[in-house]
Amino acid sequence: MSKEIKIVPLCEHADFDRCVAIQDEVWSYEPSSRMSQKTFLLASQIGGQVLGAFDEEKMVGYAMSLPGVRNGHAYLHSHHLAVLPEWRNYGVGRRLKLAQRDDALTRGIELIEWTFDPLEIKNAHLNIAKLGAIIRRYRRNFYGESSSPLHGGLPTDRVFAEWWLKSDRVVRALHGEQPRAQIIEHVDVPAALAEWKASPATRDQARKVQEANAAALEAAFARGLAVLGYKRNEQGDGSYLLGKWDEDFSY
Repeated sequence: MSKEIKIVPLCEHADFDRCVAIQDEVWSYEPSSRMSQKTFLLASQIGGQVLGAFDEEKMVGYAMSLPGVRNGHAYLHSHHLAVLPEWRNYGVGRRLKLAQRDDALTRGIELIEWTFDPLEIKNAHLNIAKLGAIIRRYRRNFYGESSSPLHGGLPTDRVFAEWWLKSDRVVRALHGEQPRAQIIEHVDVPAALAEWKASPATRDQARKVQEANAAALEAAFARGLAVLGYKRNEQGDGSYLLGKWDEDFSY
């Protein structure tokens, strides 16, 4: 790995082919579930984003967003972010997210949203603790049945990360500061869950955690709480930290 990863907008068919190849390596979807080269092309042409991360001449990751409108406000939905296994844990994903933010602010867009699996501890920590996203919505089995081995045959439950790009919370998080928050309750994710859902013998344990956490988060959101923090303990277990968000951002 070189010392500097370059993040650049993608616009060539050959680059979109590389995105498809990275998608295949990361998720191993069946062909019917895979995003095609044409999808990346369209995203780049209709106001979305397709950004590539390069280690010298090799593309090692990408981020793809689609444009959206809610209540008369434009926003971006970040649909895919993928990094090749050998380049993970080097901050490539964070670099891609920051490039998305820079591009959005240049265009006057103040919100980027994306969904992620609430059982994925590393993703949750990046999205909430490092980037400053909040969560106020939960959708059960959002994508329906998945052909990716990463999902372990479980329902594709998702939470919606809201990244309010100009909020005090996000600015503090990106400067390495702890955002202000009064935590009222927490919802926990055991580190062993990744192993549980990978094996048919223990998948029911993972499913029970998923169902319990879904109910807990849905109930918290119905009471007006939001996920405002995320912490990991020495054993690698994760915790969603919930409280009242005191900034007035909503579309």
